[in-house]
Amino acid sequence: MPSPTPPSLWLTATTLLLTSLVAVDATPAAEPTPLFDGTSFTGWNGDTSHTWRIEAGEIVAGSPDRAAARNEFLATDRQFRDFQLTLEYRMDCIAGCNAGVQFRSQRVPNHHEVSGYQADIAPGITGGLYDESRRNRMLGVPPKQLQERALALAKEGWNEYTIRAEGRRIRLAINGVELLDYTEPDETIPLEGMIALQIHGGLKGTIRYRNLRITELPAGADADPQPAKPAPEQAR
Repeated sequence: MPSPTPPSLWLTATTLLLTSLVAVDATPAAEPTPLFDGTSFTGWNGDTSHTWRIEAGEIVAGSPDRAAARNEFLATDRQFRDFQLTLEYRMDCIAGCNAGVQFRSQRVPNHHEVSGYQADIAPGITGGLYDESRRNRMLGVPPKQLQERALALAKEGWNEYTIRAEGRRIRLAINGVELLDYTEPDETIPLEGMIALQIHGGLKGTIRYRNLRITELPAGADADPQPAKPAPEQAR
């Protein structure tokens, strides 16, 4: 039979265990990083001569005097994989009210379009997920009542959009209301790409974006649930 452990050793072992637990619990969470400095397009690329401009620390496109001629995108120079992106948007439009936030996307070579996921901003599909210039269909659309509940929480016309992409799972929320939880069933779809802000062709009015913040997550941070059934083909 082994000799009883002296009380001093029990105390030492307990102290070490508690110290290690405190060290693990004290690991700081990743801090959000601003994507836009409020004064310049550093870190971004797009048509900043005619389409995109900066007003009062906001990224702005469009005019109430004329409709946008075509889709245009202001994109990050960097590529991102797993992340949580939060931004605020405000759309003041007369007609063609449509915009969105691209992610895990790429520019189409020799074209103004981009290809990839889009968190949508448009009547009836806000908070929906569209596959821009790739499968060209909605992958999921939240119920109208849920969209209305989320948009009713806007503050002075501004809505907060949260996009969380972890592995094949994508979650979209507006003003703290989760609108979509989608898991990509196609394992060939890339899980990395740029983030881009869109003004949709035909929008007469303005779309504004501000307070863009991103938190990069460890790859595969979230276990994928069962794949969602893809939405039926739908033109947009």
